[in-house]
Amino acid sequence: MPRGGAAAGPRRNEVKRWPARPRVKSENVAKKAAAKPASGQPTLLSGGNPQIAKGYGDAPVQAYITAMPGWKSDVGRRLDALIVEAVPGVHKAVKWNSPFYGVEDDAWFLSFHCFTKYIKVTFFRGAALDPVPAGKSKYPEVRYLDIYEGQLDEAQFSAWVRQASRLPGERM
Repeated sequence: MPRGGAAAGPRRNEVKRWPARPRVKSENVAKKAAAKPASGQPTLLSGGNPQIAKGYGDAPVQAYITAMPGWKSDVGRRLDALIVEAVPGVHKAVKWNSPFYGVEDDAWFLSFHCFTKYIKVTFFRGAALDPVPAGKSKYPEVRYLDIYEGQLDEAQFSAWVRQASRLPGERM
């Protein structure tokens, strides 16, 4: 029996050491690597939204549109063409995995995003449009347009784009 009559065990200030664990690749890193398609195509996030790196100009927007799944890619191409036609010289960027459109650098009037069954267009000053798009937001100025397959009203969309481009842009 140890001194003082106490049972054997760790001493008061002694730290218990666990056996060293062999170094292996992080499980999260391995999962991310496995999730990337081998073909070099962008990863589709929940709802089929393409994961595209942040970038400015037409190239990242076109990469996003090309990566949109199914019918959404055709609608994305049409949205982009209608925006360019309505606002010559429009500025483009991809931020937060969504294309953004503005009339000056970092002042955006519109964005869109893929969801499972529709494309959501965000008008950052949509409450000032006439007529006001139906989709409400928790932000009073923002309005949404949900576009389902075969339901794009090109004339109304173009009118909203022209109006939105003349309003102050949202700085992001």
